[in-house]
Amino acid sequence: MSKFDGKNILIVGASSGIGQAVAQQIQAAGATVFTAGRRQPDGIQSTHLTWDATQPGAADLSALPDTLHGVVYAPGTIRLAPFGRLTLENYQEDFTLNVLGAIAILKAVMPALIQSKSASVVLFSTVAAQLGFGLHSSVSVSKSAVEGLAKSLAAEYATYGIRFNVVAPSLTNTPLAQSVGLVSPNRLEAAGKRHPLGRIGTPEDIASMVTFLLSDETSWVTGQILGVDGGMSTLK
Repeated sequence: MSKFDGKNILIVGASSGIGQAVAQQIQAAGATVFTAGRRQPDGIQSTHLTWDATQPGAADLSALPDTLHGVVYAPGTIRLAPFGRLTLENYQEDFTLNVLGAIAILKAVMPALIQSKSASVVLFSTVAAQLGFGLHSSVSVSKSAVEGLAKSLAAEYATYGIRFNVVAPSLTNTPLAQSVGLVSPNRLEAAGKRHPLGRIGTPEDIASMVTFLLSDETSWVTGQILGVDGGMSTLK
């Protein structure tokens, strides 16, 4: 019997990168996968709900089952710019997608999570929320809020058996990182050398931790910020 047999897991943002890797891993482990996002993920057998994280509003996820055993909120932004060039609207856009979107989803699915009596929620931060990186103020603001949200909800819903944890990656080779020029052939080696383990992350590196947190093997882990960052946040 696979460790996710009989478990309903919702992945928000499974169309590419880390979210897609998580969906692939838990599906291979036996989970029944539900996805939410602007488009149906390729290569994933899921019940898909169309939903836009940039305009979260009140999420209508009525097609989900009455019981959910896990939720992963994977949408994210990488907006790197000097503080003087960032507008209030830039901060608002990043905060909406990273924080308000997660809140909208969690409000919609909380009854189903409570029903399971042992659910796991995984959110995403960034190493830049712990370390001070120039040009990262917008993403650091919103991801720091995600960390605060997870800790507060972990305390509030512990009596319901719901666990909330946050994975905080460093630079990972995702389509999003590629789209903003952080990952390219001529920058890959230099980026890797900034990490103690000598390379940047892969979506599978991050997804493996997420899958672990969704499993019953971490049933006594909640309210944690877990750096999956090649040692970047703690080592010199």
